[in-house]
Amino acid sequence: MPITINDEPVGASGSMSVIYAAVDELERRYGNADDAPHLSYDELRPPRGLFLVARDGGDLAGGVGLRPIADPALNAGEIKRLWVRPDLRRLGVARALMDAVVERARELGYERLYLETGPAQPEALAFYPRIGWASVEDFPPGAFTHPGASRFALSL
Repeated sequence: MPITINDEPVGASGSMSVIYAAVDELERRYGNADDAPHLSYDELRPPRGLFLVARDGGDLAGGVGLRPIADPALNAGEIKRLWVRPDLRRLGVARALMDAVVERARELGYERLYLETGPAQPEALAFYPRIGWASVEDFPPGAFTHPGASRFALSL
């Protein structure tokens, strides 16, 4: 499986397809998963944000976003909308996306990354610790978190 991972602007068909697929899955798992009041897709745009899209050949395989959070002096970022096409799960696509977004975050000067997931995503709850993310109680002051979510962080 020749997976490629590239930046795609938020608003482009590939990135938006992944975002909509991720939101659809969240809504199926949790009910209304609309976090629009807490996430502006503009935050996933350069210079401090980005969205990576994985492709299998030319077909969408998955994607992941990065946005800045909290006080800019903290150089903290948050991973958003990691999603992999169901037929490609457990084949290393999520790991490749996470490795790529962490590398890009380093290039952008982030010092610590955060993410959250919930109880209806047991595969994610097992995945993040397996790839080196540590469980944390909360995000930095001023950053929104969902009640009941499990939170993880990674120092860069």
